Amino acid sequence: MQVFEREAAIRRVVQDCGLQAKCMALKGFEVNQKGPGDFVTDVDRALDRALSQSFADLFPQDGIISEENPDSRPRYQQNPGGRLWCIDPIDGTRDFIETQQNYSVMTGLLENGQPRVGWIFDPAADEMYFGGQDWGLFCQQGDRVQDCFPQPPTLMNRVVIGVQDQRNYGALLQRQIPEIDLWERPGSFGLKILSVILGQAGMLVYFNGRVKLWDTVAPVAMARQAGLICCDLAGNPLSYAPDAIELDSLAHRYPVVIGWKHCIDVFLPRVQAAMAAR
Repeated sequence: MQVFEREAAIRRVVQDCGLQAKCMALKGFEVNQKGPGDFVTDVDRALDRALSQSFADLFPQDGIISEENPDSRPRYQQNPGGRLWCIDPIDGTRDFIETQQNYSVMTGLLENGQPRVGWIFDPAADEMYFGGQDWGLFCQQGDRVQDCFPQPPTLMNRVVIGVQDQRNYGALLQRQIPEIDLWERPGSFGLKILSVILGQAGMLVYFNGRVKLWDTVAPVAMARQAGLICCDLAGNPLSYAPDAIELDSLAHRYPVVIGWKHCIDVFLPRVQAAMAAR
């Protein structure tokens, strides 16, 4: 497949952009606000352009959707079942701004309406995770690439939750499900999902309503390859069909739940009940 033939080039592009972000952070950058609690830097924009051009060169027949290019979003509506590269130049911009930690550079391929493969680079740790359907999962540290083996969690009751969801629903969930261990993780959505794949938690719940295609395609492709369940709050498989996506923003219409089957079986019904009772 063309993607696999060029995967080393993809890794170089994503890694180079991540290292560029790390370098630019040290030199200072400009911050603007796109909306309430939604920030963008000139680093986001520069990397968005670089990644988009690189993928256009590598895959000229494919569509490209990137976070910082609103003009690219209609490509999903025009061809939701085609091959679309979904690019997030900095996933976790607020943490990039505040701490230079907990952010990542991500790109994933949406093909036939499903996440196929993805790449997530953590510049602070200099680690790249990548893989997907019928391919496998891999980790690159420095120049060394090795297989990445998903790890079932030892703490089956640990549930990853974002900062905003913890503020809005953490007390409710803790009250309704006393044994749940809510792990508030800031920053990159992709790194949150990786923490579940790597067995640091049993599942992730995300109610915020702000997660977009470029946030989910790469990590969901990897989570599915790892054997995790990817669903909405009702337990339906996570959908990338047009009726499940806000077409203007490309946000997922429904909450996102990703986790190991045992954790989903035990906790999802109780989370459903808690959220219904709020």
